[in-house]
Amino acid sequence: MQKVFLKDKIINLVEGDITEQKVDAVVNAANSALWMGAGVAGAIKLRGGKEIEDEAVAKGPIPIGEAVVTSAGRLPARYVIHAAGMGPNLATDADKIRSSTLNSLLRADELHLESIAFPSIGTGVGGFPMHKCAEIMLGEAKKFLTERKTSLKEVRFVLWGKSAFETFADVLKGME
Repeated sequence: MQKVFLKDKIINLVEGDITEQKVDAVVNAANSALWMGAGVAGAIKLRGGKEIEDEAVAKGPIPIGEAVVTSAGRLPARYVIHAAGMGPNLATDADKIRSSTLNSLLRADELHLESIAFPSIGTGVGGFPMHKCAEIMLGEAKKFLTERKTSLKEVRFVLWGKSAFETFADVLKGME
């Protein structure tokens, strides 16, 4: 675990499983059609229940970079925020990751949530480089927490595997 405090806010890095996080909302690395296949989406659907996907698909499709909120089924979180970091072709880029991160933070703030947990959007099936993803997502989180009046107190990044965690940790150290 690694943390950076920004006055009364925190950016927190955790190596682990996003489906086990006890936060107000977990973010699903989604496609714009909002169907939940493999990777983070598949894990959320498996643990939380197919009703999450049914609710999400009913709200889609959404523009790439946007985010919508559903219930969290059997997950310990209260909500799932589906961040469309890629289209149905599963391709992504820096702008898509940046806007889907920002829109997820905005959805959480609109619901007056205090905590949100993100995966590394686009680095699985999207094939986006982990280091660049960390720069974008951590940068957006820091900017959001320091430049806006927000209900969010914690932005958590839940990284699958030691390599992903260490990459995010290195980028976060460079932002202090």
